[in-house]
Amino acid sequence: MIAKKVKVNVYGMLAEGLYSGYANADTIKNKSAYIISKKPLRDFMFGVVIAVAAFKNGGEKLIVAPEGEIYYEPYIREKLSRLRNARIESISCLYEKSCGAIVIYKSGDHCKILLVRNHNGRNYSFPKGHVEQGETEEQTAIREVKEETGLDITIIPSFREVADYCPFGKIRKRVVFFMAQTMSDKVHIQEEEIDSYIWVDLNEAHHRCTYDNDLRVIRKARENIGKLK
Repeated sequence: MIAKKVKVNVYGMLAEGLYSGYANADTIKNKSAYIISKKPLRDFMFGVVIAVAAFKNGGEKLIVAPEGEIYYEPYIREKLSRLRNARIESISCLYEKSCGAIVIYKSGDHCKILLVRNHNGRNYSFPKGHVEQGETEEQTAIREVKEETGLDITIIPSFREVADYCPFGKIRKRVVFFMAQTMSDKVHIQEEEIDSYIWVDLNEAHHRCTYDNDLRVIRKARENIGKLK
């Protein structure tokens, strides 16, 4: 049902920007739903199923938003946390957001960057992970790099690259990359997530990475490498 366009009969407002209602479409008949909207709603609205949430009491509800409004999992969870007896067991979302970093280690005049390969991946990329509730993008990048590699990093200002793509099915993913510097090249991988890692210079990174988004980020990093001390 993710990404399905529906008509929702609005039942009432539960909290600011959060409503209850019943969704209908060709394959959906009076399915209980929560609606998240920036604008006030009245009797009905047309929207998109942006998430399906299963609750600890055994119930399941669609999460609907007006077409064009994008909400990520942390925001949806925050909205639903305002409801009593609505503890989420699991949630599948149409929009996903991750943050990561091009981690650079400089020794003398030589710079190298860190690439990692996940267990479920065949190609090298940059350490990254999902945004958690209450985090800024920079905080997510710093935490994920620390968790996946054991490295402490400092974000370099004025570098933020966004990659949008659909990795599978209808899921729409956004990844925000920062440039960051570390004072150590001693990596301790998170074995539950990471299969292997390598330190490479920018030229080799361009050959190791195969995704167009990663190659674009590497080119941008090359333009900003002079900001390192």
